[in-house]
Amino acid sequence: MEPRKTDARKEYEQGALDETTVAHDPIAQFAAWYDDAVAAGVPEPEAMTLSTATPDGRPSARMVLLRGFDPRGFCFFTNYSSRKGRELEANPWASLTFHWAALERQVRIDGRVERTSEAESDAYFQSRPVASRIGAWSSPQSEVIPDRRSLEDLVARFRVLHPDDAAIPRPQHWGGFRVVPDRIEFWQGRPSRLHDRLRFSRAPSGPWSLDRLAP
Repeated sequence: MEPRKTDARKEYEQGALDETTVAHDPIAQFAAWYDDAVAAGVPEPEAMTLSTATPDGRPSARMVLLRGFDPRGFCFFTNYSSRKGRELEANPWASLTFHWAALERQVRIDGRVERTSEAESDAYFQSRPVASRIGAWSSPQSEVIPDRRSLEDLVARFRVLHPDDAAIPRPQHWGGFRVVPDRIEFWQGRPSRLHDRLRFSRAPSGPWSLDRLAP
């Protein structure tokens, strides 16, 4: 295969970001930008790249959905036995990346990861559609399976054993993780690749500090 070049160019000129207008609290700034993405009709504004790594430093990344955030951190839910779940248990640090291309914005969030409480995981699980709750029980996430039919058979088998929608409990291998941030960077595209990058950082339990980074 011949080498291919991907040399498309785009000039970023929708907005600016500076220290005089950014919120003093990065969670509040994230909330404002998230609301902007929703108002702008960005498809799935809650979609984010979750990056993890093994204890020996081998990284992996995938798209997941943000399912809540507050001053404690940013939450998502998954199968604890999946690849990402196993990696987070062995190396509890992660990075989240939001890219809202229509607004020429990006947010990067780094921090330590902890499990959400049992009550939080139970509440979110029960809010999911029935088919998604069944899927959480039926799918051996990240494991090799012989074919699509085998997965559908697992779903059908579970459905026979648990016909009552209201009686599907949360499996113990499924629940939430919270990324507790110590760095949050806001990126706003600017002309000539001279982008605005403002980074909030803090020591454990300390106040947030703000720095501007070179693009």
